[in-house]
Amino acid sequence: MRIRAALPALAGAAILTGTLLSTPAEAAGGVTIYHVWFDSPGSDNRSNTSLNGEWVQIKNTSRSAISLKGWVLKDVSNHRYVFKNIKIGAGKYIKVHTGKGSDTASNTYQGRAAYVWNNTSDTATLTRATGSKVDTCSWTTRDPSDKYC
Repeated sequence: MRIRAALPALAGAAILTGTLLSTPAEAAGGVTIYHVWFDSPGSDNRSNTSLNGEWVQIKNTSRSAISLKGWVLKDVSNHRYVFKNIKIGAGKYIKVHTGKGSDTASNTYQGRAAYVWNNTSDTATLTRATGSKVDTCSWTTRDPSDKYC
């Protein structure tokens, strides 16, 4: 009988804290890697247009804006992009392009002159400024050239 009485109490505590019911995205404050375009269209000629055709789209699934300042987006080879003073609005998306450009509310640019994301396989990892992992997205094929995570 004591065990049965303890189970509802544990379930209630889990509901209050969200320990058992939250998804990884919810536990991370509602920020996820949503879509990765790892093989930019056309030939890989390292033009800025081609570099910006390679991007990672981040989504805020929460009901409030979240600051990404100091967060890190990286690949398996540890090419790191540290977010500047960027906020992502509630329910909004932001694309992190590989090349150069002017940052807006929906697009930011790493400013690189070489590709980051491998076409055959790679993993995009998003971490908080503290280093705690928020989300990952992996792929192992070139076809198609993008992945919804």
